[in-house]
Amino acid sequence: MTTASTVRHSSPQRTQMSHSRQERFLAWLLIAPAFLVVFALIFIPIVRALWMSLHVIDLKRPALGQPFVGLGNYADILQDGSFWASVGRTAYFMGLSIALEVVLGVAVAVLLNQSFKGRGLLRALVLIPWALPITIDAIMWKWIYNPSYGALNSLLYQSGLISSYRTWLSDPISAMHMVIVADVWKTTPLVILLTLAALQTIPPALYEAARVDGASAWRSFWSVTLPLLRPTLTIILVIRTMDAFKVFDIIYIMTSGGPSDGTKVIAYYTYLEAFSFLRQGRGAALAWLMTLFIGVMAFFYIRLVNRETEY
Repeated sequence: MTTASTVRHSSPQRTQMSHSRQERFLAWLLIAPAFLVVFALIFIPIVRALWMSLHVIDLKRPALGQPFVGLGNYADILQDGSFWASVGRTAYFMGLSIALEVVLGVAVAVLLNQSFKGRGLLRALVLIPWALPITIDAIMWKWIYNPSYGALNSLLYQSGLISSYRTWLSDPISAMHMVIVADVWKTTPLVILLTLAALQTIPPALYEAARVDGASAWRSFWSVTLPLLRPTLTIILVIRTMDAFKVFDIIYIMTSGGPSDGTKVIAYYTYLEAFSFLRQGRGAALAWLMTLFIGVMAFFYIRLVNRETEY
């Protein structure tokens, strides 16, 4: 009797396990095409780039073959002064552009969060720079900086701020700052959009309580607005840091890394090594160094987001 009862109870269990295995098989079958595409387009190139970074691959000297050098490419890069100079330029570009974007983005978002006539239209207009493709943005700013017919020279000259037209992109220091201005103009709307969305979630009762306590508008911003924006600002800072570290297209179009390597950031340095000098082993090693840095940034990004979420 006990045996028959056990058989009856175990039979539904086996049926349930069989259905579970069928569901798992169906799930794997459905995601298999997407997995194969991701594997072919992402994982295979990553592994191939890692293999290339461990070999000397110089397309200008094919007779050398592709000898294995292990971490030799990485060691050469880390001992190269040009590499560290490009890292310094990248850090400067990141620091200044992100600082300007956050300050301007928060200020404009606070203004757009106020109630005034035409606010909806102004919010839509602010997003136009972000909606433009980066290529159009870079070409537009290159025309603005043109030393012969650029709008910037014309505006400053007619305003009496300069006595003659300047070549803004011919000086290393000036060129870097002009590229930063173009990047800030392009990316600040994203900061405004995210900050404005965060401002919508702050209860108005907090500001009313601050006014009752006699807090000024500036004090309310520091004591109410800014602390509640901290999670959003953390995400903005980290995402923009990761994005600015790999800036390439705006540099390529506006300055091509010049003048005198004044805007040769690490992404452009990697491009030159791999596709101009055709030292693809060295270029792959540079790409992997960039990937490792972005991976570290992604790790801290996840930790910061989780911490701010708990907060």
